[in-house]
This record gives sequence, C-alpha cells and structure tokens, in this order.
Amino acid sequence: MAPISNESGGNLLSTPGNEKPQKFERQQVQYEDLTTDFNDKLIDFSKQFCHIYSVRLAELRAVLIPQVNAKWGKIQILKLAELEDFEGQECVIIGTLYKHQKCKPSILHELSEDHQLTLPEPRSNYCSEKDQLFLEDEMLRIRLVVEDADLKNYITGVVCAILGHKEKDGSFMIKEWCFPGCVPKSSLAQPKSKGKLLFLSGLDLANNSKSLSLSLLTEWICGMAGNAVAQENATCVVQIIIAGNSVKTVTKTNTLMGHAEGKAKDAAIAKEVAVATTLLDAFLAEIATCCCITLMPGQHDPVNAMLPQRPLHPCILPLTSRFKSFKGATNPWLGKVAERIIMGTSGQPIEDIVKATGAIDISPLDWLERTLLWRHMCPTAPDTLPVHPYSVKDPFIINYCPDIYFVGNTDKVETKLWKGEENQVVRLICIPKFSSTNLAVMVDIETLDIDIINFGTST
Repeated sequence: MAPISNESGGNLLSTPGNEKPQKFERQQVQYEDLTTDFNDKLIDFSKQFCHIYSVRLAELRAVLIPQVNAKWGKIQILKLAELEDFEGQECVIIGTLYKHQKCKPSILHELSEDHQLTLPEPRSNYCSEKDQLFLEDEMLRIRLVVEDADLKNYITGVVCAILGHKEKDGSFMIKEWCFPGCVPKSSLAQPKSKGKLLFLSGLDLANNSKSLSLSLLTEWICGMAGNAVAQENATCVVQIIIAGNSVKTVTKTNTLMGHAEGKAKDAAIAKEVAVATTLLDAFLAEIATCCCITLMPGQHDPVNAMLPQRPLHPCILPLTSRFKSFKGATNPWLGKVAERIIMGTSGQPIEDIVKATGAIDISPLDWLERTLLWRHMCPTAPDTLPVHPYSVKDPFIINYCPDIYFVGNTDKVETKLWKGEENQVVRLICIPKFSSTNLAVMVDIETLDIDIINFGTST
C-alpha cells in the first residue's frame, strides 16, 4: 500500500464497485522558463574564473550600501586599501568572504604531487583546525577575527558588509554582520489558478527500475490507482518537477586507467547508463501523456558537470521529447508556473556548503534559507563547485523572490514557510531521494500548503 500523509487521499489501492466511474479533468496552467541568464553567449572560456567574483561583488555591493545605511546609520564604508589610516576606528567594509582551507580539492595541488593514475578518495568535508576566514575586495584581503566555533557558519563566496575595526596586527575585529537579504516581492497578489505541484528527485533508474514504488507512482499520476478521492487528488497535479539524478544517484569511477580491466569497467558503466536512460525515457513518456513534466539534470546524470547543467539532450529521451507537455530544464532552474515563481537546484550547492562547513548539526533546510538571505544560489562556486567561467555577470545571483525554493536529493524531507521582513513568503523544501525514501512532495499552488506522499510498499 502507498498511503497519503493526510486523510483526504485514502489508500491508492481500492476495490472496484458497480457504480459508474467518475471522470476528472486535469487543469492546464501557464508555464514560463525564466533561466535567460544561463545563456551560452555569456560564457567566455578565454576568461579567468576570478571575473565572476568581481561582477558578483559589484552587483551585491550596490544592494548592501543602502541596507548598511538603514541598519547602522551614517557610518564610514571603507575599501580595504583605506583601512590603513583608520586603525582602531569603527567602520564598515564590504567584500566577498574567502575561507582558507588546506583540505579543499585543488587541481594544482593534485598535479604537483605526482602523475599517479589512481584517483584520490573524495573527502566528506574540507575542514581542519587551521581554517581561516578572510574578506576580500577587488584589490586586497584582510583576515577576520572569528571564533573557531563560528567558522562553520561561513563559506567562501558570500558577499557581505561587516561592522567593526582594524586591529594592530592587521586583522579585522567583527562587531556585526549584514547580508544582502531576500529580494523584495514584485507583486503580493494571490494566484488565480488552482492546482498542485509534485516534486520528485533521485529516481535512480539504474538501480531502482523494478521498484514497486515507482510503478505505484506512475499509476497514481496517470489516475489508475486508488479510489475516486485519490484519483481526484492526483488530477489536481498540474506540473511534475523532477530535481535531478533520475538516471543514477552515484557516479561509478574507474581507477584502473589504461588497463584492460579498466576498459571493461568503462564499457560496463557506459552500458548501465544507456540502459537507465532508456528506462527513464519510457517512464517519462508514460507520465507525459497525462501530465506536464519539468526535468532537471543532476550531478550523476549524463550531462555536463559544470553549473548550470544543460537539459538532457532530446536524443537521450527520444520518446518523451516529442511531447509538448515535457520541458527539459537547467540545473539550477527558475521558472513560473501558474503565477508562482519556483526556483531550485538538484542538490550540488547545498551538498558543497555542507562539505565546506562540516556542520552536521545544521540541516540542509537551514542552508537553503541562508542562500536566500545571501541572495546567491551557489556561493561556493567556482571555488569548490564547478561552474562555467562567466565574466559579464553572475547568473546565480537571486534576482527574484521565489514563492517556492527547493533543493533536491536530500536524505529526508524537510519544509518550512519562511516569512521575510518585507512581506515575503517563501515555501522552502528539501526534496528527498525517491529511490531511498519513496517520498514525493506535493505543494498547493494557492496556499503553498504541503502534502507528503509515501509510495512505499509497507505501512
């Protein structure tokens, strides 16, 4: 059985009766892709990655200056080069955080070690006792005085303003922080459309294709499971958003490069991916006949590794790509469905933040909220998260206030209705891996209420 978390849905399996079956119509809603900033024309591989920090700082400094004046009144806002003449005096500096961590992955470090053919073991986090926090602008860098226990709250790439003073040893003593904050809402009008959005992630068809839970999910979406109440509830779903790792959730690597065994292993991995993409195509094609789908790629899907990841190529999904109800999306993705602005990633930015902080006591939902306040979806990029070398603008800066902000491929489902100081209301969601939890998250477009649907086979 696959019970729904509230009583309104009942069980998905029911005994047919002699009554005439009811007919339900699935509502159609407006859909708009807002990821125009991920245009290929903005990518210039002849540029260094440092340019993305420069444009990020320039844009967010303009946001921070009026907030600094409102929060701390008329106080000196200094460049780091000007601090020399203001030692011991209270002032504000604006810049980008840099967390010095010796354990961070570095291609230059790996090349300097030796030309070994074996790949290094991935680390669970980059933290050590020698970590230090700095603030840098276009010209200089200054060390920040931060307690060791507080280091876990800060990461590289966050633009902020700091109130404090310069010490005699050249460091900066922090008194208070100011971050860009959530973008103000452009409109407070309630959406006129009704319906529900279904969020999934981590289908992992390479290892989960014969799962009964996946069959129950398909039958429920297509209206072939449950009683009339459950079927009516399913037809309320106007859009399915799949947040990455649909092909697989783990990347198998070959450490025997150049050997015959290694070539055989490469061939086996390629075959596994090919079979899984065929299964994904069949799965999506069946659902696309009755419901609209937005498919985002993930870290372990057959697409480019650098963010923003491009949609899965239509040649990989020949059956599904023929449907107008199917939309291939980027990762991260920003779009509008039925007047609701939806934004999210398949999990890499939050996963990388956890590695950079080593904070096991801070949940992914808390980090999701902080990225909203930092006004940046992927702050650790390009330091430890691979992205394209943007030099004209940073496309990961949050310029919209989303109604729904999600992260995929988490270990468990978490959600929160976040309310800002300027009447912003954002539904934050951590979407769990379906392959390990059998859970999907359903959001009401009108009220932003949440239902957790369990497609597990045990009660």
